[in-house]
Amino acid sequence: MPIGRTTAAGGMETSYGFRQVDAGDKQPLVNEVFHKVANRYDLMNDLMSAGMHRVWKDAMVAWLNPPKRPGWRSLDVAGGTGDVAFRIVAASHGNAHVTVLDINGSMLAVGRERAEKQKLADNVDFVEANAEELPFADASFDAYTIAFGIRNVPRIDVALSEAYRVLRPGGRFLCLEFSEVDLPFLDKAYEAWSFNAIPRIGRAVTGDGEPYSYLVESIRKFPNQRNFAAMIARAGFERVSFRNYSGGIAAAHSGWKL
Repeated sequence: MPIGRTTAAGGMETSYGFRQVDAGDKQPLVNEVFHKVANRYDLMNDLMSAGMHRVWKDAMVAWLNPPKRPGWRSLDVAGGTGDVAFRIVAASHGNAHVTVLDINGSMLAVGRERAEKQKLADNVDFVEANAEELPFADASFDAYTIAFGIRNVPRIDVALSEAYRVLRPGGRFLCLEFSEVDLPFLDKAYEAWSFNAIPRIGRAVTGDGEPYSYLVESIRKFPNQRNFAAMIARAGFERVSFRNYSGGIAAAHSGWKL
C-alpha cells in the first residue's frame, strides 16, 4: 500500500495504518488498539510527541477560550481519559459542562476514575458512543472538540457532518491532530523517530509495539493541513483556519457554524 497521505477526497475509512482493509473492518481494529493502551494513554502521547501534547492541548483550549459563565456546554469526542475536558473546565473557572464521548469503554473508565479523583463529576459526564452517530439532538452544544482522535474515525466526513449537526448556531469546532511537518530537516528527524523509536519504546514499556506502529502509520496517512481544512469547510463550517504547532508536527483546526 502506498504510504502517501490521503487527501480531502477521502481514503482513511479503509486505511488501518499502511494496511488496506475492507470498509467496516477499521473500527474494530482501532478499538482493540485503544483497549490495549487505555491505561497508558498519556504515556503513549508523551512518547509520540516528546511530551509536547500537553502544551498543544493547552494551546487549543486557550484558542477555544470557553466563557466563564454557567450554561455553556461542550462536547469532547474521542476524549475518553478526560484530558481535554478537564482543561476546558479549568479554563472556564469551573463553569463549563463537558460531555466526553468515546467509542472505547476502557478509555472512558480511565476518564471517569480521574473525574472522581479531581471532584469534577458535576462538570463532566461520559458517554460511550460512535463519533459517526452522535446520540444527541441537533444544536445541543456550544463547542465540539476532538484531540488526536479524528484520524482514528473511519468515515471522517460523516463525523464532521455530525459535529456540525450537534452544534448550535454560532458554535465552534476545534480539532487537534498530528499533521504534516513543514520544516524539511525537522520532517526527516521526526519521521525517523516515529517509525524507528516509538514502536520499540512502546514495546519496551507496554510489552506490545503493534499499537504504536499503527498510530505512527495513521499519522503519516492523515490528510495534511490544507486538505483537512477543505474537509471541514465541505461539512458546512465557515471561517475555517488552522494553526501549526511545533513546525506542523501537530495542527489545530477551527471552524464555526454560522
